[in-house]
Formats: sequence, structure tokens, C-alpha cells
Amino acid sequence: MTRAPRTSVRAKAPGKVNVFLRVGSLMDDGYHDVAIAYQALSLSEEVRVSHADRLSVEVSGTVELSRVPLDGTNIAIQAARLLAARTGYTGGARIEIEKHVPVTGGMGGGSADAAATLLALDALWGTELPRDEMLELARKLGADVPFAFTGGTAIGTGRGDELSPALASGTFHWVLALAEFGLSTPEVYAELDRHRSRHAPGVLHVDDAPTVDADVLQALRAGDPRMLAEVLHNDLQAAALHLSPSLAQTLELGEENGALAGIISGSGPTVAFLAADRDSALELQVALSAAQLRVVRATGPVHGARIVSD
Repeated sequence: MTRAPRTSVRAKAPGKVNVFLRVGSLMDDGYHDVAIAYQALSLSEEVRVSHADRLSVEVSGTVELSRVPLDGTNIAIQAARLLAARTGYTGGARIEIEKHVPVTGGMGGGSADAAATLLALDALWGTELPRDEMLELARKLGADVPFAFTGGTAIGTGRGDELSPALASGTFHWVLALAEFGLSTPEVYAELDRHRSRHAPGVLHVDDAPTVDADVLQALRAGDPRMLAEVLHNDLQAAALHLSPSLAQTLELGEENGALAGIISGSGPTVAFLAADRDSALELQVALSAAQLRVVRATGPVHGARIVSD
């Protein structure tokens, strides 16, 4: 029996935290090679697509939305155009995004939008693109998009889009302190380059081909939050703190209230606190909320982009 064409499709994709991020030296093309240990979080984006004559995007959600573009620069529209160009599809779609990952918060919310849009439109349009080709499109959209597509725990190298799965066990509990402002990823990288230039004589050698420390992989395999807390690392943290010094107070507050460790998520400004267990995460959430911070709890790792039923 032939299945009736879908009138709409809903998909979800996760935000992420980088439990480790090492940045290589500045290359001639203006980019850096990186080594990232990604963990997909239960804080996710939801995308609903339906047939339309042209492409359009609408956004709603629980986070500040003023910085989300509603024109062709929106990454979901870019994802739709890329899929249509690859498959020869000539129709449009209405793309509705429900956002829960902070915008320009260093947690890959836009990347999750792109991954969910690719998956949902492939199902709506019936284009049936093979998975490896979907991942190829994801790489063209941004360095974090392939991981939002695959989820779980993975190591990213190159620009962060060359993924290899990492063994992980158990569940890690995170409390995320959300800022009222965003940080531009290119600006944070530029500040890191300036920082390294200023302090070049006194810093360690910057590797052109960075790698993830073995201790990080061991902690993830063991599913041990205390082990992981000891090895959390982000080369971009100093740059983010220089651009937004108030984040240092947030880090101190979390660690004073029971976090095993805190780390700037990606390029920031979200601060991710690792807790020992669910009860500890709840207590930390209450303490930070009492200090007038906007916080949410999340767990990881979780699956990547997936179709969900209504």
C-alpha cells in the first residue's frame, strides 16, 4: 500500500556542550583547526515543516529571539535551499522553529536548527537523501551542524566537522547559566588570536594539529563526572572572559554552590556547570536561580537529530 504524502513533519536536534576544546594556530585561510569533545544535551530545538509555495521561517521559544534572523540569512532557510539544490526539489516550505537553546550562546542552537530542518524537509519532500550526503550538506552549513545531526558523544577535528564517535557511559548532569547577551564566535576567536599575540613569549606552543587529551576520553568512557570535572578545558574561555568579564563571577558562583566544575560553553557566553548527580544539579539550579541567574538543567549524552511524532 502506498503511504499518503506527509503534510507536515516535526524533527528535534540537540544543543551541545564542548567538554574539551583546543584551538590550533591561525591558518593562512583565517581559520583554526580544533580538537573538540562534544556532548549532545537534552536541551533541544524543535522544527516543524509543512508544504508551501516558497520558503519562510518563523521562530518562537523560551529564549531571547531578537537576534534570530527571519530572512535568507537564517541557517534553516540556508539548509532548505541547500537540500533543494542538491535534490532538484522546486517547491517551498514553511519552517517553524521552537527554540530552547540560547541564541549565540556557544551551545550550537543554530546548528541544531539546520540539522533538524535538513532531516524534516528530506522526509516532507520525499527526497530520501543518503545519510552520508546529508552529512556532507551539514558540513557546508557549519562546523557544528554534523554533530547536531549525529548527537551522542564525539570527537571533532579539522574545523570541528570531522567526527569520530567517542565511547561514553552513564548520564552527565549539567546546569546551564544563560546570559542575557550573545557573543560572536568570530569575535571570540579573534580575541584569542590577539591574546596569544600579546602573550606569545610566555605561553605554551600552540599546536597546528590539536588533539583531545586522553584523560578526557577516559573520563567519558568511565561515565565519571568527577573525573571529567578535572579535565574540562576550553581554549576560548580566556577570550570570552576578556570580552565579558562578568562571566567570571558566574563561574565563581556556581563552583561556590556545589558545581564540580564550570566551563564557558564553546565561544560563550553560556556557562555550563557539571554536577555530581541529579540531586546536586537540582540544588545548584535552586542556588543560582536565587542569585537571579537564568538557569536550566540538562543531561547528556542524547541522540542527534530525529523525526518525532505529533
